[in-house]
This record gives sequence, C-alpha cells and structure tokens, in this order.
Amino acid sequence: MPTEPPTRTDTWHVSALHIPRDTPADDPRLERMRAMRARILYDRGRRPEFRTAEGAYADEQELDLGAWHLFGTDAPGAQPLGYVRLSTPETGELFQTRSYLGGERYEEALREHGVGVGETFEHSRLVVEHRARKLGLGVHLNAVAMAAARHLGAKAMIGTSGTADGQDVFHGRFGFRPLTGTRRYVERYTEDVVVLLYRAADPAGEYEELVARLEEEFPSFVTPTTTPASAPAAAYPAAPVHRSRTAGTDRDDDRWRPVLLDLAREDDAAAFDGLLASDRVREVRDTLEDQLVELVTSRDPGLRRSPAAVALAVDEQLAGRAPREYGTWVWYPWSGRLVHLLPRDEFRLVRTDRNRGRIERPQQRRLLERRVGIIGLSVGSSAALTFAMEGIAGAFKLADFDTLSVSNLNRLRAGVHHLGLNKCVIAARQMAEIDPWLDIEVHRGGLTDEVMDEFFTGGAGPIDLLVEECDTPYVKLAARERARALRVPVVMDANDRGLLDVERFDLEPERPLLHGLLGDTTAADLTDLTPSQVVDVILDMVGRDTLSSEMTAALPRIGSTLSSWPQLASGVALGGALTAEAARRILLGLPRPSGRFYADLDALTSADRSTVS
Repeated sequence: MPTEPPTRTDTWHVSALHIPRDTPADDPRLERMRAMRARILYDRGRRPEFRTAEGAYADEQELDLGAWHLFGTDAPGAQPLGYVRLSTPETGELFQTRSYLGGERYEEALREHGVGVGETFEHSRLVVEHRARKLGLGVHLNAVAMAAARHLGAKAMIGTSGTADGQDVFHGRFGFRPLTGTRRYVERYTEDVVVLLYRAADPAGEYEELVARLEEEFPSFVTPTTTPASAPAAAYPAAPVHRSRTAGTDRDDDRWRPVLLDLAREDDAAAFDGLLASDRVREVRDTLEDQLVELVTSRDPGLRRSPAAVALAVDEQLAGRAPREYGTWVWYPWSGRLVHLLPRDEFRLVRTDRNRGRIERPQQRRLLERRVGIIGLSVGSSAALTFAMEGIAGAFKLADFDTLSVSNLNRLRAGVHHLGLNKCVIAARQMAEIDPWLDIEVHRGGLTDEVMDEFFTGGAGPIDLLVEECDTPYVKLAARERARALRVPVVMDANDRGLLDVERFDLEPERPLLHGLLGDTTAADLTDLTPSQVVDVILDMVGRDTLSSEMTAALPRIGSTLSSWPQLASGVALGGALTAEAARRILLGLPRPSGRFYADLDALTSADRSTVS
C-alpha cells in the first residue's frame, strides 16, 4: 500500500483522541472507540472473536488507557474508516512488543539501537475498512502515527508485525527495520511475526515528506478536551477534525529505497494504477517477455535451438498468469522510472547467470546471505557497485558524511544531477538500480562513536565484512578496533599502485591493527590532529617507502599547488575489483590471507613483462 492513487480528489479527515490512564472503564469515548475498532477487525465474520454472543463488537485492551487514538474518515462526522493506536512510555510495561520479547530482551534490543525505554512509543491495531485500503487510508494513518510520535518526543517506535500478508514490507517502506532474531511463528495469528523498530532521527522511508508535514500539523488534529495534561492547552488549537490528503511524496535528497509492487495484491495494484495516472512517472520500462526468454534459456541453454520450445517454456512459466501481473513492478521515485522485472529469485538467477563457472549457484546463494559494511563512499563507491553487480552480499551498510562535489566527478560514477547529494545515497540508489531487493542501510553522518554499535551489530543485523575507504585516521583505527573485537575481517584499497590490504581478524583476533605499522597507537591517540599530522599518519598507514613515484612527488605540493591527494578513476575502479575479489573469497571461505598486496599496473604491464614478442 505505498501511496494513495493521485487521481483521488476527496480528502481524509483525521482526528486524535488521548484517553488518560485513569479513565473509567465505562467512559463512552472508550466504549465507542473499542466498538468501532472491533467492527473493522470482525471483517464480516472473518475474525469472529471480535463479536460477542449477544452480537456486540468488543475489543477491550488495557493498552487503550494512556494511549493516543487516531481516526480517519472521508467526511466530517462520518463513521471512521480506519484507526491506529499510539502507546506512550507511560504504559511501556504493557507494550505488546515487550510481552512478545520478554522484558529483558526488549530492553536489551532498545539499548542496542541507542534508545531507552522512556523514549520509545509503540503503535498497534492499525485497522482499515476494505474500501478505504485501496484509497491509501492505511498509508495515511500510519504516517499520522509516526508524525504524532515524533511530535510528542519519541526517539523510537516499535511494534510487532505479521508477515503473511506483507505487513512487515508495508512498514519497511516507512523506515521500520526488523530486529534480528525476533521472527517466529505465532499460533494465535497463524503466521510468522517479527518485531520492527524505527528511530525517529532517521527518515520515514519513502514517506518522509508526508510524515514531516503531518508532524507539523499534528496539534490541529487534537481538540482542547483531549489535550494531555503534560502539554499546554495553547499548543492544541480547537479543531475537531483536520482535513488532509494523502499524496505521494516528491523526490528528495534522502530517498534511496525503491518501491516494490506486486499486482496480485489489491493495494499494490491500486498504487500502480495511481502512479500511471499521475505525472510522476517519467518512463515505463517493461521487457518482461525478453526476461522470461532469458530465464528459461538460462535454465536450459539447449532451448535456444528451438524458438517453439522457448515459447512453450515461457508459457509454462507464466502458468496462465497475464504477463502484466507476473513478477514485480519497481518504482524508483528519484528518477520517475517504473520498471517491470521477474520475481526476485528468478531475476537474480538470470542477472548472475554469467557468473557461473566462476561463482556457482550454491556460492551465489551463500553470498546473498552476507552483510557488508562500507565506510567512505568516494573510493568505496567503486567497491559498493562492484559488490552489487557481482552479487557479493545481499545486504549493505554504507557510511559517509560527505556530499558529492564537482571535484569528485573525476573518479566517482555519478553525474552532475547528483551534485550536493550524500555519497551514501548516490551509491545506494545505483545499487538498487542493479538489484532492487538489496537491503541497504545508510549512515549519512558517517561512522561516528554514536553509531559505531549500530553500524557493526545493530540495524537489520551484524556485518560479516568491512570495507574501509575513509580519509579520517581516527575512524580508520576506531573501525579496526571494533572489527577486531567482533572478529570481522577488513579489506582496504589505497588507490596507489593497486594496494590491497587484508586483515583477517576473523581468523587472527590478536592481529596488530594495520599489520603493526602504527605500533601501539590507538584511535584515542588520533583525535584533534592538525592537517599536517593527518597526512603523516595516513602515510604511516599506507607506507611511505612503498608509494608510487607520482604520489611521492605530489605530497609536498598538497596544500600549495594541489588541493588534495591525487586520485584517478582508473585507480578507483581497480580498487573496486581488488576489494571485491578479496571479499568474495573471504565470504566463501576460500584462501585469502592477511597481508598487503600490490597490483601495480605500471610494473605488471612494463615492456619486460609482455608474454609475446
């Protein structure tokens, strides 16, 4: 349910009701709200437990007290078509997530993500009438709940989500991420359930603009009679309902996740039709028939000898489904492109078909189960894109605080339309355009002490390998200290003479950092360095005596006739190849020892190295 079709002309009416914790159980507002919610949950008999033997609708939960209750209607005074509950830390001991995980694991999970129990809100009971689902009310109410939480000071939101009908994917589009190890089958719901977390400091996924706007508007949703005691009444002007319309967010600088649409789902089909009817789609690319031919012939290359056999195999693959509804439509909001692709596993089978003979299918599957962290997305962008193309890892964490400038265009695969964008976002978009199913997290503030734990072990899961390509000595050493403690291997390219650096902390947890080149120096020793000290430390790290003649000659000119280190696109591209080859072997358990190695093209392609006369 990614967006409301833009062709809709009416508006949603949103209201917010806060029910204090000491509210009597027979309060009419509480009774009406529970009956309304139970009526939608009853769903014409699909969930009979929400109707009593006497025919009344019932959904009594202790969490209703002390919570915010958010309603959506299509006309002032009309019966609500949707609802969502937002619980505050006041009732944190009753959170469904806490009950699901257990108190100790719940608090541990929050600590791992840098938030406290008193800073975390829980949203639950998102219910929407069938006829309003297709029109995007669920999207709007979810955005209102997030906006309310942020307005009320939440540092994080948490909740449990079913997986059978794609609710976890729905919430993922708002920036919620699954907590590692929390997915399990729940018999009451007859499906797998997973815990999802959203940190309020992060963008709300593809709906950030909508959530940000609603966050500003939230006070106008609330009537004076429902103002919480902790807030001044003046903060909530009288407004029984607030008219607001859900619309797709505009392209902005923070978006890197594509929207995946399955036309077999009503919500996605409605969103798809809405996109086509809007002015947001610049290009529709549908080559599914060609992709199906590639699929069947990659499985059986012998089919290529018979066009009739290929056509039959394609028909069998479709199994009676219309081509338009087969597979996945991918919406790239930053470019306005809507692309039709095979289903994920079939797409990946075809996309990596030419890897076979070098990376066989079982190895490809093993690699897609791995998660790679990349620090520094200038030189590191080449590694990120090479990894994505080669299928090395199915999940990534990217960290870089810098934005693209004109002087970066000599070595980064980017265009002038990317100027001013964060380098992580640029890389993440390009990777998603290679494989839209990649799980990519970005840290646009770079790798700082505050996000170190999140980067290495938090988010959707711990990293299995680190590619370090940043320019800050403190971060280079601090990242290695953490990697060694966690036994995470580190690879680095120095962009001079094809230097490849490998540190197998997974096999050698006592190995000296950077092969002992800095002696007993720690990250704490590298804070507050002057520019000349930074240069000296970097030279110690890469090796003064092993620099190329060009780099040696350039060093004295930095800061006078040269603005910074000289770097070329060819060297960056080579670095991407070297780090990818090393990472692939490490992640597959193939030989790749610790050490420093050189693929010096000047030496390797000198006249005396030619293999022909």
